[in-house]
Amino acid sequence: MEAALLSGFIKTILPKLFSLVQEKYKLHKVLKGDIKFLEKELRMIAVTIDDQILLGREDHGALLSLSMEELRELAHQIEDCIDRFLYHVTREQQASLFRRTITSPKTLRSRQRLAAEVQLLRKIPEEAHQREKRYRVFAGLSSSRQAESSYCSSGSDPHTPKADLVGIDGPRDELVQQLTEEPEDLAKQLKVISIVGIHGSGKTVLAREVYESDVGRQFSLRAWISATGRGPREVLMEILRKFGRPVVDNFSVDQLTVDVREHLDKKRYFIVIDDMQTDQWSSIEAAFPQDNVVSSRVMVTTTIQSVANARSSSNGYVHRTKRLGDKDSEQLFVRKACPKKYLGYMQPESKEVLKKCDGQPLALVSMGQFLRKKGWPTGPNCEDVCRNLSHHLEQDETLERMRRVLLHSFSSLPGHGPKACLLYFGMFPCDHPIRRKRLMRRWLAEGFVETQPSSTENFNTLIDRNIIEPIGMCNNDQVKTCKTYGMMREFILLMSTSQDFITLFAGNKVEHKYVRRLSLHHNIATSGSCSSLDINLSLVRSLIVFGEAGKAILSFQKYQLLRVLDLEQCTDLEDEHLKDICNLLLLKYLSLGETVASIPKDIEKLKLLETLDLRRTKVKILPIEVLLLPCLLHLFGEFQLSDKVKITSEVQKFFLTEQSSLETLAGFVTDGCLGFPQIISHMKNLRKLKIWIERSEKNTNFTDLVNAIQKFIHDDKEESNDPRSLSLHFDACTENILSSLKAPSYLRSLKLKGKLLELPQFVISMRGLRELCLSSTKLTAGLLAALSVLKDLQHLKLIADELEDFIIEDKAFPGLLHLCFVLEGATLPTIEEGALPYLISLKLICKDLVGLAGMKINHLKCLKEVILDHRVTSETRETWEKAAKEHPNRPKLLLFNPVDESESVPGDSSLASTTAEREAMETFPTPDGALQEDNIQILVKQISSAAPEKLNNSEPISKDELNSSFNNMGFSEGKLGLTELSIVQNGKVSSYTH
Repeated sequence: MEAALLSGFIKTILPKLFSLVQEKYKLHKVLKGDIKFLEKELRMIAVTIDDQILLGREDHGALLSLSMEELRELAHQIEDCIDRFLYHVTREQQASLFRRTITSPKTLRSRQRLAAEVQLLRKIPEEAHQREKRYRVFAGLSSSRQAESSYCSSGSDPHTPKADLVGIDGPRDELVQQLTEEPEDLAKQLKVISIVGIHGSGKTVLAREVYESDVGRQFSLRAWISATGRGPREVLMEILRKFGRPVVDNFSVDQLTVDVREHLDKKRYFIVIDDMQTDQWSSIEAAFPQDNVVSSRVMVTTTIQSVANARSSSNGYVHRTKRLGDKDSEQLFVRKACPKKYLGYMQPESKEVLKKCDGQPLALVSMGQFLRKKGWPTGPNCEDVCRNLSHHLEQDETLERMRRVLLHSFSSLPGHGPKACLLYFGMFPCDHPIRRKRLMRRWLAEGFVETQPSSTENFNTLIDRNIIEPIGMCNNDQVKTCKTYGMMREFILLMSTSQDFITLFAGNKVEHKYVRRLSLHHNIATSGSCSSLDINLSLVRSLIVFGEAGKAILSFQKYQLLRVLDLEQCTDLEDEHLKDICNLLLLKYLSLGETVASIPKDIEKLKLLETLDLRRTKVKILPIEVLLLPCLLHLFGEFQLSDKVKITSEVQKFFLTEQSSLETLAGFVTDGCLGFPQIISHMKNLRKLKIWIERSEKNTNFTDLVNAIQKFIHDDKEESNDPRSLSLHFDACTENILSSLKAPSYLRSLKLKGKLLELPQFVISMRGLRELCLSSTKLTAGLLAALSVLKDLQHLKLIADELEDFIIEDKAFPGLLHLCFVLEGATLPTIEEGALPYLISLKLICKDLVGLAGMKINHLKCLKEVILDHRVTSETRETWEKAAKEHPNRPKLLLFNPVDESESVPGDSSLASTTAEREAMETFPTPDGALQEDNIQILVKQISSAAPEKLNNSEPISKDELNSSFNNMGFSEGKLGLTELSIVQNGKVSSYTH
């Protein structure tokens, strides 16, 4: 694992090292030779590491003669040497002719310094080789490989004691039902059932419970197969062995497939394949007769979502494991932590532990066993344990199984890229929602990936393997925000800090003098504690601040090699700091927060800047110099150009010669005057455009703006399929702009916000439109009818105060997959049979929705989920539950609740819902003993009668008054099934723990 990280890192710096020998740097011939020597040396080291990893060995010190720590230090020193030289060269290139003449000796010194550093670096591997020859000591890479190899099993233990099985009844019964239930058109066919979830979530235990159930035992042939570390051939051989069939070792997959198929033909079988981690199903699927007339079942457990989807794509079912609720989590943890003789003693304060375990059964069991081992109740308390959890996770044998599971999740990631991208999550605070696109742009700036598609692929890999979890979703069902879950975050912190990958402030101290990526969380670092820090800020590549940074950290003249600077949530950044920020010549990513009001013209020095995010700032006027940055790809904010800006010949030349790299401009405010409308026509790479249109007294002519938009949406003869996106916000006085836009046009995504009485003609005739969001006070029946014929449309979101009566007729919306209504009024369209033939998701965000509101969903044959506003009444929820159960697909019913806004940006109105809230609100049967909704209503009435004046006056209710209300209802502590209650009083939330 450590080796794979290092090998990947070496490969990322090799191109930079090779670039130094290019003629433009004018290096001496001897220096070029030294650089080429280092390049060959590093390339050989990387190849050797990769070869040994493939062989499953890590004792290759005889080949490398360098320890892991020495190799990492060598790679870091080479990268530092390269970046320092590039920094000085960039500064020299930006100097005026006069300054270059004056400072030419410095230029010479920078090359001399590079030559001296390269000479020293060259000696490191040579000296190590001589040391190995003298002593024959294998200073090999860490001896952890043997331990690691043993860790790389899934850690599954299907034989969990019955006492440890909590919260399993509902999921087990659901899956047992899948063993017998099937649609009429698929009766008697093979059904593949997939159980998917993160490692340690109880997949194997759940599958074992179904396998050993009364229904599971009714099959004439049964087999439990472990796929851990096995390929398709080994899986098929194991199936034959379990059925007592002879196995020929040299048989191919095809021959084994025939043998298995012949044995299973016309027999009713139930086979569980546990821990399938690769796409083996396509290789072994033919071994299982599909139409064997006896309703056979295959159940697969996996951590990979795409694997589960592939197995259950036709006649199948996918069950996603869910976290245990607070009550079940506490029950399982206490059961493991507290010896039986202390059952009458007070229970441990488990809040922090439960937060770390995040409802994962394996984590709860492991932490409970650890606390018991430490001698509860006389040993350390839960808070002390959680404070040093990373250390315990690394060292303590009680947590070995947990460590093994986490390590397997990490080491099974393909290549260096996904591993580095995952470790980068350690830069963010615990439970902090992270914007997907923000994260991917930072990966690019850091050099973890080289292209946007690679960044997307790595993100999707982490989501697909359930290593990170989505929190908020965009309109097109793409992940908008995400986070890591409890124990995985602890593992990420352990790995990233131990490998010097990131450095966090902990207890007002930094553990390493040489810091490469620095993250400050929520006022931990203050001007007093940071002023005496013994760290070299000149080597920092990435800095992110949450809260107050302090003067020492914000002294940007100390930095040289910074590539990523995220100060969105830094509270003590000031405009005066930007002068020094503009001297960070290697900067690629810059994000600023609400304390910034203006951008200096010196920003023109940041020639390598790729992303500038000003959405949280108060910047209203953008200097033209920003648009002239040659590498700038993404520009965010809500600004306009100054009235005094002059479109000089230099500016004209920059745009006319198509030097602009800008792909995202989101966005600018315009009244049609000179400025952005004239410039964007020359941005040939522009793919995403957001515009706020305002009418002003000094200008009523929007011809230039219309022409610019028309050019952006124009559909050329080549019919390109680039991901072009347009967002227009307009007022009632500028709506005629839409009618001025003409066909042919092409967009992938379109958002229109303003007064819309009819659908613009250019939208009706638009090619390739997949995503559409319309926001207006009123949406008419004519507009909706025009929408229904858009054949390319896949995602539609409609936001309105009022929706006219409308019938979605047969064959309407032929390609729509996701439909979302956000309404003030409770009027919904009527759906005729044959309409929306492929709709998967239906979102109805309306707090005043009553019942089904005339909407029938039985005709929606592909429907998988219905999402309602969490504020709807219990009667409405029950009505939709009933409709979902009567639907052939039994779609999930979820409740929408807005996501935490800590990662939202102004003007971002896309819907999002938290995974935890959605899972908790799914309509599964209520467990025995849990608090029913009627009791909650009674409780609120009791509280109202107990303290009516406080509810009316917005005064907080005391805990004693709350407990009194509990007791008056006949509830005693521990029997209520409610651990925490939040009461909203005039918009303020009070939380009570019981």
